[in-house]
Parts: sequence; C-alpha cells; structure tokens
Amino acid sequence: MQQALTLLNGLTPAQFMAEYWQKKPLLIRGAMPDFQGLLDPEELAGLACDAEVPARLIQFDPQRADLGAGWQVTQGPFEDDDFTALPAQHWTLLVQGMNHVLPEAQALLSHFDFIPTARLDDVMVSYAPTGGGVGPHIDSYDVFLLQGAGKRRWRISQQSDLRLIPDAPLRILSHFVCEQEWVLEPGDMLYLPPNVAHWGIAEDDDCMTYSIGFRAPAARELAIEFLDACRQDGLPDELYRDPDLQPVVDAAAVDANMVNNVADMLRRLPWQPAQLGPFLAKYFSEPKAYVVFSPNRKLSLAKFSQRLAQEGVIMDLQSQMLHWQGQYFINGEQVPVSAEGAPLLNLLANQRQLEPALCQGGAIESVLPWLHEMYLSGYVHLAEKAA
Repeated sequence: MQQALTLLNGLTPAQFMAEYWQKKPLLIRGAMPDFQGLLDPEELAGLACDAEVPARLIQFDPQRADLGAGWQVTQGPFEDDDFTALPAQHWTLLVQGMNHVLPEAQALLSHFDFIPTARLDDVMVSYAPTGGGVGPHIDSYDVFLLQGAGKRRWRISQQSDLRLIPDAPLRILSHFVCEQEWVLEPGDMLYLPPNVAHWGIAEDDDCMTYSIGFRAPAARELAIEFLDACRQDGLPDELYRDPDLQPVVDAAAVDANMVNNVADMLRRLPWQPAQLGPFLAKYFSEPKAYVVFSPNRKLSLAKFSQRLAQEGVIMDLQSQMLHWQGQYFINGEQVPVSAEGAPLLNLLANQRQLEPALCQGGAIESVLPWLHEMYLSGYVHLAEKAA
C-alpha cells in the first residue's frame, strides 16, 4: 500500500480513481523517488534498430513549427548512421512496446496493477536532446508520464480548440494555449486523462521519459470485432427476405420497408450481454500486429514436467493473459481449465510467473498439458534456475 501511496501523491488507488482517473491531471513529485530510468540512450537506440521493435524518429524546425513542413517523421528500424547524422537539438526518438522486450519495463507495470490489465497498452520510452518533443497534441487514452534521466518541461491545457496544423505528419495542435506547466525531474510523474492537450519539451540533453499508456478502443472497433466473433461462433447468416414486396415506381430508391426489414434482421441477431465477457478477455489479450513469438526448444511432456517442478514457469514478455468468470485467455486463445487448475492460472495471469513450489502436486497436473503446449509455442518459458 505504501508503494501505491507514494506513486499517487499520498492518495489511495480508490481516491485516485474517484478524483482523477479520466477526470483531471495530477502532478506527482517523487512518485518513484529512486527512479533514474531502465536503460541508457545507447541501449534505446539499439532497440530502435531492431525490426521487431516499433520506433519513430521525429524532427522539427523551430523556425517553422507552425507549418506542416516543419515536422519530419521517420519510421524504424534504424541504422547507427541515422543517429550520427542527427542535429544537436530538436529531435525525439520514440520506442514503443518496451514491456515486450525489457523485463524491467514489464516490472514497472506492476506499480499500476490497481488498473485492469485489459486496459494496458504499453510502455513507450522517448529520448530527446535539448528542445526535443513531439509538439502540442492530445491523446485519446490515459497516460502516466514518468521522468527518467534529465528534465522535461510539460505544458498542459484543457482547451476546446483542437484545430491541427495542416499537412503535418503528426496531429499537432495549431493553437495551443498553455494553462499550466511544470518541469519534471527523475522520479516525478504526470497523469493525464484523455483529451488533455499537452506538450513536453526536453530541458537538457539525454532526457528520457517513460509513458505508461492505457488503451481506449473506439465503440465502432469493438462492435465490428464483436460481430465478427459472433459470426465465427456460428451466428446464423440470415438472408434478406421481402415476401410482401410491392411494385415500385422509383426503382433506384431504398425505401422505408427495406430499412425496416434490415432493422428487424439486426434486432434478431442472437447475442447476449453475457457473451461480452469472454469476447473482451479474448480481444484485449490479442497480441499486437508486430508481435512474434519464438518457439522454445522441444521437450517431451515428461521432461517439461520435471524441469517445471525444478524451475517454475514465467510468461513471455509479449504474452497477455486475462480471465472472465473462470474462462481464461492467453494471447487471444482460450485456455482449457478445470476448477482445480483455475487458481494456478489466476496467479499466472496476475503475477506472470509460477514459482517451482506451485508447479508440484495435483493442481499443476490439471494444467500441465496446456502449459507444455504454451511452452512449445513460446508463450511461456521455464524460469532460469539462477533467477
């Protein structure tokens, strides 16, 4: 509890949710007092050169910041020469999905486990020399901005003017009016709810900020994905019928009868609210498009069971596991589980690992074939004996 109180400026998670979550910004000095970052600029640049790690390089000309041509965005992966050719100031490197490649970034997320895992997007790290930033903008999701090395000046505004700079490769606000500003130092954190305009500018070289973002899918996206899931689950594909059709004069018109017939068809779609629970657990555990799992070295079930009892098991950094009323899903796939094995899966979903002591006895036997299959797929791994 003390960790959460420090993280949230003395607020309990319940107080933070009631007063700030999706309502108003919160500046937290010393949220993580000893935090200096998880990696250095060279290591971040190295990750940005990896084809499986999403990265962007953003440059801007401060003399043309109000023009679309003043901004440049280059997508990774990069080469070492791309960084040596950069100017001394006014650029930013953004590297996403750090929790998928860096165990320390995954561990960082445990500080925020009072928020449902299903809402988590990722940890993004930004590096910038003096003057670097991505311009004033808004996000459609909640974000915690944790300062690592260096200092960053944050300016925020709850303005209603959301006009953008025309033709810019980023969604940059054209008329940003600062209402509040702070300089964040290592360990400080700023929480921003959706649609609060903000602008972060590096105050010195080697400025690194860790963004812990929480996804907010659009209703349209959820509806499309849910109806497709219903179709895959055997939703009847009813054909349009109009046995009472009358002759028409204007054949090109879509008339009210057709609209009413289609409305009736949609109302007859046989889905129930209870279907949403497993759908959401599956949907929110689906890996992102760029995620690739590497299979583990093949082991027989007997050998896997022996090593499991000795080492325990840990989830791959890219794996996501959620559950709904006894139904478990990992990376969008449903897990066959008995009542006896459910507590173990709950621990694995929340702690992302099972200690060796938990991998012995009768309960583990009920999920052993599934764990073996997930191990072969690379979704989970045997923990290192030295860990």
